Amino acid sequence: AGRIPALDRTLVRIVDQAMAEAARRSGAWLACRLGCTQCCMGTFPITQLDALRLREGWAQLRQTDPERAQRVLERAREAAARYRPFFPGDAASGVLSGVEDEEEAFHERAGDDPCPALDPQTGACDLYPWRPITCRTFGPAVRAAGDALGHCELCYEGASPEQIEACQVDFDPDGVEASILEELERTTGARGQTLVAFALERAEAAR
Repeated sequence: AGRIPALDRTLVRIVDQAMAEAARRSGAWLACRLGCTQCCMGTFPITQLDALRLREGWAQLRQTDPERAQRVLERAREAAARYRPFFPGDAASGVLSGVEDEEEAFHERAGDDPCPALDPQTGACDLYPWRPITCRTFGPAVRAAGDALGHCELCYEGASPEQIEACQVDFDPDGVEASILEELERTTGARGQTLVAFALERAEAAR
């Protein structure tokens, strides 16, 4: 388990470098800016590695800005309490069931709930350096593990499909994230996907 943080830093560096290249290729077509929070609304699954990174980030935030960290924790606890009655999975651990129809219904019902890490006053992520991989890669044109090309609907206005495809990057071509997740499960037993709210609600007790 001690290797995981170092491996995760490698993954983050790989992903961030790829996304910087995507941003360079995309230029003015990329609409992502501070305060654009569309991708911060609604629930979305994150990996156990993301959850571990978020908790580490929260612990560091508590050292540098305890009041802000407490606000993040309170938002996470409030969100988790709202979700538990209709959560599709283990409501105690916050691990999703993996049943597609159940999860889709849940995400639809959760609607436009803001992510607990989002500061409602500034429109900034309070845990930005430690954000999940999904958050790091949303916006520019990306492709991973053979998935279809995807990008934020606010980006590439006026661009042709060919122009969008020319901007794409594969943010994890060697499957580094999957390898780390396998090791994380092997060494800690952590498996399945969860939500930001559940990853953070017990961050204080986890330290």
